[in-house]
Amino acid sequence: MRLLLLVALVPALAFAEEGMYLFNEFPAAQAKKDVGFSPDQAWLDRVRLGSIRLANGCSASLVSPDGLVMTNHHCIRPCLEDLSTPTRDLLDTGFLAKSRAQEERCPKFEGNQLVRITDVTAQVTAATKDATGADYQKKLKAETSRLESECSQGDAAKRCDVVVLFHGAKFHLYEYRRLQDLRVVFAPEFQMAAFGGDPDNFNFPRFGFDAAFLRVYVDGQPAKTPTALRWAKKSAKENDVVFVSGHPGGTERSLTVAQYEFLRDVSLPWNLLMLSELRGRLDEWMKQSPERERVTKSRLRAVENSLKAMRGRREFLVSPDFLDGKRTAEASLRDQAPPHTKPAWDAIARAMAAQRTLYVDYVLREGAQAFQSDLFNHARRLARFHVESAKPNGERLREYTDAQLPALKQGLLDAAPISNELEKARLTWSLKRLREVAGADDAFVKKVLAGKAPEDRAAELVDGTRVGEAAFRKERLEARPPENETDPMLAFAQLVDPDARAVRKTWEDEVDSVVKKNGELLAEARRAVLGTTGAPDATFTLRLSYGRIRGVGGAPAMTTARGLFERAMGKAPYALASRWVAAKAKVPPGTPYNVATTNDIIGGNSGSPLLDVNGDVVGLIFDGNLPSLGGNFGYEPDRNRAVAVHGDLIVTALKQVYDAGHLVAELTSTGRVPP
Repeated sequence: MRLLLLVALVPALAFAEEGMYLFNEFPAAQAKKDVGFSPDQAWLDRVRLGSIRLANGCSASLVSPDGLVMTNHHCIRPCLEDLSTPTRDLLDTGFLAKSRAQEERCPKFEGNQLVRITDVTAQVTAATKDATGADYQKKLKAETSRLESECSQGDAAKRCDVVVLFHGAKFHLYEYRRLQDLRVVFAPEFQMAAFGGDPDNFNFPRFGFDAAFLRVYVDGQPAKTPTALRWAKKSAKENDVVFVSGHPGGTERSLTVAQYEFLRDVSLPWNLLMLSELRGRLDEWMKQSPERERVTKSRLRAVENSLKAMRGRREFLVSPDFLDGKRTAEASLRDQAPPHTKPAWDAIARAMAAQRTLYVDYVLREGAQAFQSDLFNHARRLARFHVESAKPNGERLREYTDAQLPALKQGLLDAAPISNELEKARLTWSLKRLREVAGADDAFVKKVLAGKAPEDRAAELVDGTRVGEAAFRKERLEARPPENETDPMLAFAQLVDPDARAVRKTWEDEVDSVVKKNGELLAEARRAVLGTTGAPDATFTLRLSYGRIRGVGGAPAMTTARGLFERAMGKAPYALASRWVAAKAKVPPGTPYNVATTNDIIGGNSGSPLLDVNGDVVGLIFDGNLPSLGGNFGYEPDRNRAVAVHGDLIVTALKQVYDAGHLVAELTSTGRVPP
């Protein structure tokens, strides 16, 4: 663990490959020094416009002038589930559109293309100057809402977000083009995309064909995308310099010790316990019938992935070397910091103490774990819509501001199917968990259950609601809500809303506002002592990292098709799809399959293109190895690796296994055609 200690002790030190850099502040000179190449502004602009963010938490890229989008299979599994039926399981069979007419729209999908970045630090800091607590939160919300609304100007084709960087040292306004019609073009079988299952997940060597293609449509026609990335003319090989352009979801590399202790002691243990129990419940439930397996297997895979990732993060945090190093570094920084910034550490420590007492109530009433049900999520958004939209823009909950409403409405109006049986199972489990954690005599528990057993309450809410109907949601969105709500799920959302809002307001006033306001002071202290080099923590906004194709511990950086066939054993999770068995003789055994690189990535980078020095596509990021799981908190250069599908494997599989020569031609029209 020597390297972890080194990272903690020397916050200003960056290893050559470390950094998820802003496109508008890319360290060109540093990249030239580290890897011998520095992209110019034209390169950066082209790659930025060729990169796409998927609103469901993934990255993607435009890879043809006709709107073709490349991403991971695991990023589009919700689409494949939505388009499946009891007699048509697209996760099992895969999907290939032989013509544009066969491309099918993903009901809940949206892409965002970053078209402009504006530094609005001066405006935000002026608006919040000298404010603290609830007053700071109010002024920050008002100013960010104003900036976002002025940017979007009511245009539903735009999305504008104020992004907090360097924990409050900078605020940038990101303007996106919303891509609201995405249609699936190709997806392999689930068993090939997730080959190796949970045992191979976050490991290398890997043999995952975790690739998929969508297409952007505008006004019913394939979009013209002249800024699409090109397919590389040369195959990527070991030690090549490579770039990753994507949307890392979030890192916590410059938190205070108090914040790390909260994650270690409260947040991560809670989520590990929750996910472990949920995995067991889903696994048992899906074994009861083929239909249950069909609607559950993708969700179970996501739970397993999250569980393994969080275990890795906690192992990183419980290492004595890591936190001991952070304590030493924090004490040194605090000693040298300007006097007016020194109270910030104590203020954040008090906020973390408050968060410890609030955490369970927050996650069970307002957070993502509250009432696990897609129907409830729709109902909550509907129940809050009319209340929030009646308020001045700057006073609304953030997700209901003018700039955010188009995306919220689109989500409510999407006609994706919802399995009522799975809904009842999930909601029953979360109601039981609420009662178990809070106690049967808790006033909120009594209100929620209304004197019924959890399974009976869940059945009552799910079986009686019309919220699963897109037409009903549209009707309720456009009309004033009735004085006495008769739909049980909407009535339930209204019932729990006061408690949820109350805990959210306390959290915003006593935790979030304190951390943000004092984060500005900590950022000022770091600038004064350490300078302004380095990349800010990830925020699910577009970043660029550089590195090399390199193995770990002397092992090769690439696997091959030969290794896939040798690893296959006929049973899940190492079973080959029948297409691959039939095509074995047509797939050259030396074809590069998966590749390891030193690029600094994290969750959210899934679906990012792997690019060569020309900015051309040589692969597709889909995972990291086990040491990369600590990447939330620090980068370990000797062992941390990103994992990608090699570009040669993508085109070879399309051509030789899936008879998708038309896609190969579209991909390689400006690049090279593989054998």
